Amino acid sequence: MPKNIVITGANRGIGLALAKAFSRQGDTVYALCRQSSAELAEMNGKVITGIDVTEQSGIDAMTMALNNINIDVLVCNAGILRDENLAKFNLDTLRAQYEVNALAPLRVVHALQAQLNEGSKVAMITSRMGSIADNGSGGRYGYRMSKAALNAASMSLSIDLAPRNIAVGIYHPGYVQTEMVNYGGDISSTECASRLLQLIDDLDMSQTGVFRHSNGQVLPW
Repeated sequence: MPKNIVITGANRGIGLALAKAFSRQGDTVYALCRQSSAELAEMNGKVITGIDVTEQSGIDAMTMALNNINIDVLVCNAGILRDENLAKFNLDTLRAQYEVNALAPLRVVHALQAQLNEGSKVAMITSRMGSIADNGSGGRYGYRMSKAALNAASMSLSIDLAPRNIAVGIYHPGYVQTEMVNYGGDISSTECASRLLQLIDDLDMSQTGVFRHSNGQVLPW
């Protein structure tokens, strides 16, 4: 039976690939983004533009556009990567990454929680760079800190939504060939989306709150 899928940051990269993958299997995709793209416009789905998930106006526009939609799968994918280190310290980029990568996904789930039904699923697209145990190279303070915060929020969501039988998947997509990394990854966005789609399809309450690589490996916190 077709499902209603909501994806943030759906105009390019992993979000676009996921939107296409869900659409191909017959689901109704609500693709949220600030601005659409040529590829997204060609997709058989509902494109909702003007959605900046870091602004209250964007959250309000999102809730209005999705009013009365029962959401089966909510994918919080929007994210940014900036580069700072001790030599090039930048509080502005630190704060921007925290707003987009950590606070925005929580705001989205909070705003749409009433439209999640028993058995719905929430997929948080995070990064293994948010793993403290896995950090062997340092640097990237804003990205690492924001993704660690997202992981913490996702775990809390998995506990708070459990009484409603809503499972939360916490997923590192892999090193994906997207604009974010200047297309230097080792898997395509299409392959990444295929992996994530399978993980989301398999997600149930026995796996809620588990931090996984898109290849299925359980990652350390």
